[in-house]
Amino acid sequence: MRNRVVIDCYQENPEFRYDGYAIVAIDVIRATTTAITAVASGRRCFPVPTEEAAKLVKRKHSNALLAGEVAGKLPEEFEVNNSPAELAMRMDTQRPLVLLSSSGTKLIHATRECDFTYLSCFRNHAITAQHLIDHHSHVALIGAGTRGEFREEDQICCAWIARELIDAGFEPDNERTASIVERWRTSTVDACLVSRSAEYLLKSGQTLDLDFTLEHVNDLPHVYRMRDGEVIALRPSEKRPIQPGFPATEEQAHRRL
Repeated sequence: MRNRVVIDCYQENPEFRYDGYAIVAIDVIRATTTAITAVASGRRCFPVPTEEAAKLVKRKHSNALLAGEVAGKLPEEFEVNNSPAELAMRMDTQRPLVLLSSSGTKLIHATRECDFTYLSCFRNHAITAQHLIDHHSHVALIGAGTRGEFREEDQICCAWIARELIDAGFEPDNERTASIVERWRTSTVDACLVSRSAEYLLKSGQTLDLDFTLEHVNDLPHVYRMRDGEVIALRPSEKRPIQPGFPATEEQAHRRL
């Protein structure tokens, strides 16, 4: 059986089913960038699909930091927006992050029954691609999308990962996947400036998040996977923790939970 890769958009296809596929959830602006940035700083992170779910997780972690947005607005009782730039500057990394977004965290929640769900963004797309090549034969790259659109930044990140898989011998599952890869495979991050997501950040004065996204590309050597509702950073073949207080392996993380 040949190795396969497919690109899809959650906002366009919320009932997606890819049994037997490793899923990669991608919401470059901003949920997966925020979640990955939080975990890279040594913070635990729990993506949630609703405000109610966020409050339930906070009950288990009394000092949790509620972060996120619903339709661009900060929900009541939330301290921080869905902002990777702000998370990167905060020093209270001992506080677990409970993250909510309009589409990205809903996508992550929708994959909860999948055997393997990874998170990716511009920061770790290359190491994610190599991990997928090494460990999986069928891969689905799912962009979150926004307001029913498969936004350019998500298409670019999907295309960059799929390009590496195809170069390693994977075959596109359909013509749309091949077309997206062909369109964006050599693009730079500046290509996402045409996106309505980038336009929204500029118009709403959230330029720090746009700058952060454009300036942090392949600067993290870690793969991020969902495990029991938490984003876990993987570092294969190393026995020491990724950050102080973090488990050395995924299995140790599971036992800690």
